[in-house]
Formats: sequence, structure tokens, C-alpha cells
Amino acid sequence: MSLKLGLYLGYWGIGPQGDDALEAVRFAEEKGFESVWAAESYGSDVVSVLAWLAGQTEKINLGAAIMQVPARPPAAAAMAGATIDKLSHGRFLFGFGPSGPQVSEGWYGVPYPKAWGRTREYVEVVREIIAREGNLDHQGEHYQLPLPDGQGKSLKLNFHPERNYIPIFLGAIGRKSVEIAAEIADGWIPIFFSVDKFEEAWGEHIEIGLEKGGRTREDFEISPSVQVAIDGDTEAARNMVRMGLVLYFGGMGSRKTNFYVDLAHRFGFGEVADEVQELFQAGEKEAAFQALPDEVVDAVSLIGSEEEVVQRLAKFRESGISRLIATPVHTDPAEQKHTIERLAAIAG
Repeated sequence: MSLKLGLYLGYWGIGPQGDDALEAVRFAEEKGFESVWAAESYGSDVVSVLAWLAGQTEKINLGAAIMQVPARPPAAAAMAGATIDKLSHGRFLFGFGPSGPQVSEGWYGVPYPKAWGRTREYVEVVREIIAREGNLDHQGEHYQLPLPDGQGKSLKLNFHPERNYIPIFLGAIGRKSVEIAAEIADGWIPIFFSVDKFEEAWGEHIEIGLEKGGRTREDFEISPSVQVAIDGDTEAARNMVRMGLVLYFGGMGSRKTNFYVDLAHRFGFGEVADEVQELFQAGEKEAAFQALPDEVVDAVSLIGSEEEVVQRLAKFRESGISRLIATPVHTDPAEQKHTIERLAAIAG
């Protein structure tokens, strides 16, 4: 079974940007990558990047990984998605997630409690707008459209979208959130993904969600975001992954709430994640970096010779993974291109 391939650009300025980003996307499109995905947090936004790419590409799908739910009302997300889909002649893919409490409350000013209940309703509203079967009328716990007892009018999208159904992916890693993704979304984008621990960590929750939604695994595209380096300076590539993991374990959350440390426990790396978090938050960042072994790096990435990556990709196919959203992790542009080219050749 072939794997769909996506190219992950990440955050503008942290990942590739400008001409470098466009060159990478066009090269991936030429080599047969199915999609390109952009991210947002509290810097560049997904909508601008994907709209910029829409007119400069021809066939590669344009995915949001992810549009943050607290960043914009669901109607604004639907309008943006419908517009990019029209500009690209049907190549846009929604991706949503609630972010975390630090960003939701600190940057967007949106309270984090009931984040996944809000996300569920958000998806409902977006789908209703895109379907354009009638005027918008959603009276839920989190969104009331139009507002009751006000001057608002029930409206509908004032142009005919390219498609009346645009696939929606959810970014999730927690047990309940993955269950919700399996219940309501067309696909799931996990970050910090171990194919060896995939079923153990999430399988039960995927099945619960699918059963609630009356669906099967064939209806649900599992599309992990994975850092990849084929050949070249693999030690430098591992160090890039290691730096990212140290930031996720140490700085993406607090001691009270860190989804990535929680997930590391489920992957069997809990003691390491706890130590890295403690060192990082004590200001000992170099010690935190040294405390993270290659074993953890290799568990959540695809780094090595082409032969080694071929062997690891077989596990992705066996596990029913639909799409690999790859971040070429080499810093050298030529090595990044090599990774894109060889990954396209061996994933088909």
C-alpha cells in the first residue's frame, strides 16, 4: 500500500519561508507529494501562507495543520477555507485544534476550559457553512448563531463554494481528543508520533470514536507529522529533533499541564520526559538536551540511511497510516531535497 506524502512547512520563520519555502513546495509537488501543510501559533498564520501558495502551485493540496480554534470565529475559518479552496480549484484541507491553555488564554484571550466541546461545535458550524444548504442556524453551548434576542440575521455564505464538503482534520494527542477526532473528523494529525506505540497509546480511543460516529478505519485518514532525514548528516538531524523534543517537554506547557510529557509516559519514556522538563524549567537547557537519548529521538522520527527508512516505513503501512506529513529536518537545502526526492521514491 502506498503512503500519501505531505510536506510540513511548520511556522513561517522557524521553518522555511519566502523563496526557500516556495522552492521546497514546488519541488515536493514535482516529486509527487500529495499535500503541503502550514502551521500557526502566535506568529505566522495558516490562511495567509496557504493563500500565497494557492496561486503558485498547480496540483498539490493545501492543508492547515492547524488552524487554531481560539484564533478566529468558526464563520471566519469557513470563509477563509472556502476562499482558498476556490482560489486553488478545490485543493484546500481544513485542520483544526484548540491549542493549549498558555496560547489560548495568553495570546487569543479565550478561556481554555471545555476546549474540545468548543472544537466539536466549531466543526459543526464550519461544515454547515460550507454545505450552504440553508441559512446558518446553530444554537449550541459555545456558539449561538445568530445570537438570540439580538439584531443578528440568519445568513449563508454569499458565494457558491468550489466544493460543498471540504475534509476536516483534527490535531489531537490526548485520549479523549483522539476519540472525538475519530468520531467527527475526516482525519487526524498527531504530532510527536511513535508508530511502534501507536496502537497501544491510541488504538482503543480511535475505535471508541469510530463506533460513536458509525464509521470504520477506512473512513478516517491518520496523518502523523514526522521529522525525516534520509542519508546525509544524520547526527545533526537527530540533534534538530532532540532540540524540538526538549522544547516540547520543557517549555510547551507547565508542570501541571503538558500534553507531550503525558504522551511520553504512554510511550514508555516518562522518566526521561520528566527529567528533561525539570532541567529545562530550572534553566539548565544544555543538561536537558544531553538528558534526551537517541532512543527517544528515533522513536518519533524517521532518520537514517535510505534502507533504514524503508524498513521503518513498512511499519507505517502495516499500521494503516494514510499519510505521512514529513518535515525534512536537515539544515542543508541539498540534503533536504534529497530527503524529499528519496521519500517520494520509496513511499510510492
